[in-house]
Amino acid sequence: MALVCLRHMKKNQRGEIVNIKADGELGRRIRDMGLVPGTKVMIMGRAPLFDPVALRVMGFTLTLRNNEADYIEVEVK
Repeated sequence: MALVCLRHMKKNQRGEIVNIKADGELGRRIRDMGLVPGTKVMIMGRAPLFDPVALRVMGFTLTLRNNEADYIEVEVK
């Protein structure tokens, strides 16, 4: 399976988070939202200018800015 940045996933593509590359406050904030290694995600869509990205995680929809999504590595299924 390929490792990609969450930002580069396509609509309706599924994957599993394998790594959070952010440290400090941003890393803590990402993990507090439930985005931790082992979490399954699916891209729901993007805003008209491609920022933010909406993803489905643990039964709810979450939006992330592209600069936040850049720190999340996903194994695409």
